[in-house]
Amino acid sequence: MGVFLLPSPAFLGALLFALSTLWLFPEFANARITRHYKFDIKLKNVTRLCHTKSIVTVNGRFPGPRIIAREGDRVVVKVVNHVQNNVTIHWHGVRQLRSGWADGPAYVTQCPIQTGQTYVYNFTIVGQRGTLLWHGHISWLRSTIYGAIVILPKRNISYPFAQPYKEVPIIFGEWWNADTEAVISQALQTGGGPNVSDAYTINGLPGPSYNCSAKDTFKLKVKPGKTYLLRLINAALNDELFFSIANHTFTVVEADAVYVKPFHTDTLLITPGQTTNILLKTKPHFPNATFLMAARPYFTGLGTFDNSSTAGILEYEPPSVPSSSTIPIKNLPLFKPTLPPLNDTSLATNFTKRFRSLANIQFPANVPQTVDKRFFFTVGLGSNPCPQNQTCQGPNGTKFAASVNNISFILPTTALLQAHFFGQSNGVYTTDFPNNPLIPFNYTGTPPNNTLVSNGTKVVQLSFNTSVELVMQDTSILGAESHPLHLHGFNFFVVGQGFGNFDSKKDPAKFNLVDPVERNTVGVPSGGWVAIRFLADNPGVWFMHCHLEVHTSWGLKMAWVVRDGKLPNQKLPPPPSDLPKC
Repeated sequence: MGVFLLPSPAFLGALLFALSTLWLFPEFANARITRHYKFDIKLKNVTRLCHTKSIVTVNGRFPGPRIIAREGDRVVVKVVNHVQNNVTIHWHGVRQLRSGWADGPAYVTQCPIQTGQTYVYNFTIVGQRGTLLWHGHISWLRSTIYGAIVILPKRNISYPFAQPYKEVPIIFGEWWNADTEAVISQALQTGGGPNVSDAYTINGLPGPSYNCSAKDTFKLKVKPGKTYLLRLINAALNDELFFSIANHTFTVVEADAVYVKPFHTDTLLITPGQTTNILLKTKPHFPNATFLMAARPYFTGLGTFDNSSTAGILEYEPPSVPSSSTIPIKNLPLFKPTLPPLNDTSLATNFTKRFRSLANIQFPANVPQTVDKRFFFTVGLGSNPCPQNQTCQGPNGTKFAASVNNISFILPTTALLQAHFFGQSNGVYTTDFPNNPLIPFNYTGTPPNNTLVSNGTKVVQLSFNTSVELVMQDTSILGAESHPLHLHGFNFFVVGQGFGNFDSKKDPAKFNLVDPVERNTVGVPSGGWVAIRFLADNPGVWFMHCHLEVHTSWGLKMAWVVRDGKLPNQKLPPPPSDLPKC
């Protein structure tokens, strides 16, 4: 027989104090918590397209586990490397305010985690809510090392839109039957373009349009008359993607973990590294049909690419009491969406221009209204000479390269952040990255005959709290194409974009300084330019690169060094004791 014990007076007093504290000081209910995760980097045999291979995974899962936190939470992830590859993890889009040691890009903020080593990533999510992603950030390992970051609002804070019935992450990826490390290694050796992927995937599954893949299809099962929040993530290596759901429209409500003014569309574009939250309102009644949701590439370059499409199935839950007109699920007609042409730059541009920040009291758009430093960067392809006694497969017998302001970035053999923090930059990097192209030319016109790039490890130095305006200009060298540029450590405001060459006298007059979209990854338009502004309020070394992995491998990357401010909370703390060594 159980014994019922009355609580002691001391316990009652403590309980009463706790409750009264929450009532008098409700902010304690929103107190941050620390969320702990463990990532074991291990090999796993995975079969796709009737092809089995051993891939590098987190915890044996593909895609990897979901990170879930609330705005303001501290996230601690212990990463243990059990494979032969060197590994790092990047928390893509997380601001990493004064926690640059946890950002993750190899040889930029840390040396890699070697076989048998452990590193603990420790960061706090400040002023962000929505969807981001994490992925490997060394060589091409992010082809299989990736997953979703779901940042919920603080407790008792609602979304600025109707509460959805259910939330579903949808991650786009790419699958190679071959080992991706061998793919990029061979390409860098020969100087040619790498072999393209064999399939695109939705949540790791190719879908019914590929051989052997009818069973490897993602199904989203929904109820009629409900609103679903789909958290879309493009974790593909080398391809921007169009996405559509047959016979459905949706509402875009967030991009890169920043709320946007809602707008309706039936097709969207998402570049590698970008995230987009959409509200899908299902049909009011069981539609007696199923619907494909499909993605295929947007591509404007001259090279080869994976010209296929992935699909999942949107499947409605049948009524609990079937009527005479109810058809069994397996016999239902399947509707397919109409996706844009592969090179539909007009649709891509019009879609991108629809993004606007909420810019209200609760979610302001703090666009820098004045600019301390202006930069103009060309981004595009180029070439390196072929070494003697070697035949190269790049343009006209050279090796493919890519550059920013014609400088193809060479990663050092020690981490830039360590060299900066300890004042040991000599021999590691130089601070003479040019603010403008050294040799101006007609960037989007007839390309120059000389396509050779220079190579180096050059950075831009900024004082703390510098307001920056950066114009990124695509070039026609070896073909104009769209480049999704990602800036680590900051969000930026996309204040303008256009086609042709940027005109510094006329174009700034058209900049949107009121409610521009705030992002961490933006597509530089094919044959055009984009202008961004940001405040350099985060001390450290911050990578900026094209999120098409092949272009990053070829050198389309650089780094910003932001010096410490004067106050203690404006300085980068010392590195953690377990920071990997090179």
